[in-house]
Amino acid sequence: MAHEQEKEAAARASLQFIKDGQVVGLGTGSTAAYFIKLLAEQVKNGLRIRGIPTSVWSRELALSLGIPLTTLDECQEIAVTVDGADEVDPQLRLIKGGGGAMLREKIVASATKQLVIVADSSKQVPVLGNFPVPVEVITFAQALVAKRIRELGAEVRQRTLGDGKPFLTDEKNHILDCRFGPIRDVEGLARQLSDMPGLVEHGLFVGMAGVALFAKGNQIIELRR
Repeated sequence: MAHEQEKEAAARASLQFIKDGQVVGLGTGSTAAYFIKLLAEQVKNGLRIRGIPTSVWSRELALSLGIPLTTLDECQEIAVTVDGADEVDPQLRLIKGGGGAMLREKIVASATKQLVIVADSSKQVPVLGNFPVPVEVITFAQALVAKRIRELGAEVRQRTLGDGKPFLTDEKNHILDCRFGPIRDVEGLARQLSDMPGLVEHGLFVGMAGVALFAKGNQIIELRR
């Protein structure tokens, strides 16, 4: 319950970055859900924005709450995106993708002037790597990519649903959850993963977040890069 209150508090603090007339990226996950709901309240009160969702899930939530949406086809520049993260280090490098949406999240982040990360206090870490790095792969290359990631020293597991069936992303790809342990060279690992043919995207976000808002009890901790 405490973490849920912190998630909502962090999401509420992010509203200060939203201005009338902006195109706003809508993140995916439990903390982003609080932001989308709070943003919908502002829209009902007259705030004029258009949202670009980072997943089918966030799109459906936004539509159900009456948030006007647009697409990257119509708009390739986003003023602010508010999204969550699974881990955030002191340099605002992130592990994302626990919800399986890191491909669209990274695409939206790349088109965003200011990426604001909202999280409860448990997501702030000194070193990335306790949370596994999600990797989205096409099924044709899955075994090959898994082998190459294991050669980098990671434990690799395919993400599955409760019934044992493979988890499918919005793009109908699979996810490998790769546990590296403490990641000492985040940039180097990100490059190695990006260079693997068949690997669609990975959950290391480097040099993308500008602001992180952590809620710790009643306090909001703001970090900037």
